[in-house]
Amino acid sequence: MIYLDHNATTPVDPEVLNAMLPLLREHFANPASPHPAGQAVARLVERARRDVATLAGARPRDVVFTSGATEAANLAIAGVLATAPPHRRRVLVGATEHPAVLAAAHAAADLHGGSVQTVRVHPSGAVDLTHLRALLHPVPLSTGAGPAADPGGSGGSRGRDEADQVDEVDEVALVAVMAANNETGTLNDPRPVAALTHEAGALFLCDVTQAFGRIPVSVTETGIDFATASAHKIYGPKGAGALIAGRSARARLAPLIHGGGQERGLRAGTLNTPGIVGFGAAARIAAALMDDEATRHRAQTELLFDLLVGWLGVGALEVNGPVEDGTGRPGPIRLPNTLNLRFLGADADAVQSCLPDVAVSAGSACHGGGDEPSPVLLAMGRSATAARESLRFSVGRFTTVDQIHAAAATVARAVLRVQSLRAVGSGEVPQPAEPEPAESAGPAGPAGPERPGASGRPPAGWSGAATPPQGRTPELPVPRSALP
Repeated sequence: MIYLDHNATTPVDPEVLNAMLPLLREHFANPASPHPAGQAVARLVERARRDVATLAGARPRDVVFTSGATEAANLAIAGVLATAPPHRRRVLVGATEHPAVLAAAHAAADLHGGSVQTVRVHPSGAVDLTHLRALLHPVPLSTGAGPAADPGGSGGSRGRDEADQVDEVDEVALVAVMAANNETGTLNDPRPVAALTHEAGALFLCDVTQAFGRIPVSVTETGIDFATASAHKIYGPKGAGALIAGRSARARLAPLIHGGGQERGLRAGTLNTPGIVGFGAAARIAAALMDDEATRHRAQTELLFDLLVGWLGVGALEVNGPVEDGTGRPGPIRLPNTLNLRFLGADADAVQSCLPDVAVSAGSACHGGGDEPSPVLLAMGRSATAARESLRFSVGRFTTVDQIHAAAATVARAVLRVQSLRAVGSGEVPQPAEPEPAESAGPAGPAGPERPGASGRPPAGWSGAATPPQGRTPELPVPRSALP
């Protein structure tokens, strides 16, 4: 199996596993216990807290351990709305936020009598700061307010009856805009979002889950009030995460889970010490490897794009997310490990069904939409058809160049098969293109006679001069022995 779905989850790094095992064997005591065994475990937890804080650009006391980024997002959103005054219970969320943030915002608004409004994004997926600024203005509250309750025409849902309000305005309590999108790799600079948010007297929640450990993050320097992260995105264990929040932001939170008062009273319950120590080890390793991994991952995603263009042709695929001006290639300002591509005329689910040995994704692993198109791509202005023809590739720490070559050939063959079957079904069998001679494959070295070029020239076609008989899969322009 070639695993290219690291934005969904990552394998546990062997060094992380080695760090966790003693917590499952000899160091099993409760860190809240006052005896030496408990305090030894407490010291390991605090070391992990320091390591996570260092990777986040925050102070150790700002780290509140949770079961993951989902719980952290729920704690931030519901915790803020629970303590907010009645006239400040609006929540603004980016249109491409993770389902954990979107669902938490609507649930908290329903519970605490708030409202949720959506901030538009540009076609690249970056948040529209002009629209955010408009939505941050106080909204008049009066019976039949209608459009006035939704500046900028964003749409939104209310959790209380407008007619029951006695305050003159409704102000924003919290803005949620992610640092890096899990589907497209689009980046948002937190600094202008934080500045606009704070100017309006609101708090800023930034989901840094995908950025964490892949690009530099500094919660303190960028003005983020709340940040969420998960261990399993950085080669740590599932079931461990963190809400990272400064002292003033924490003071405006009400806890979701009540009990023994662990984590400064914000997250009760006996700590998941193996998961937390694993999280700390994963953060420590990520900090050491981040720069080198970013360079390697960028080269691998660019190689994958070039190989697919070589197999399928320039006009056969489109990048979803930031693109390089004038070329249509993946843009430089993005998550280096992430590539989201539309394969024109090839349904993504059908392509996936032809990829038993390559793990890729058609969207967020946490989006339970069935066969619905990706809400992220729809919010970016893509059509439903384009969204259904899109796949996300996300490389990782253990991905090799050989795997990129093999995956590109396998994906190309699957795309051509789906396109062929679709053409047969419609009675429009496409004509083959002339194969291009193989050229250099860039960072991976010479392509050789059995690999496609990465020149970005017109498409390589089917082998042979004749159109394949109906019902047959078109051949790639290389010997079948070269395919995985």
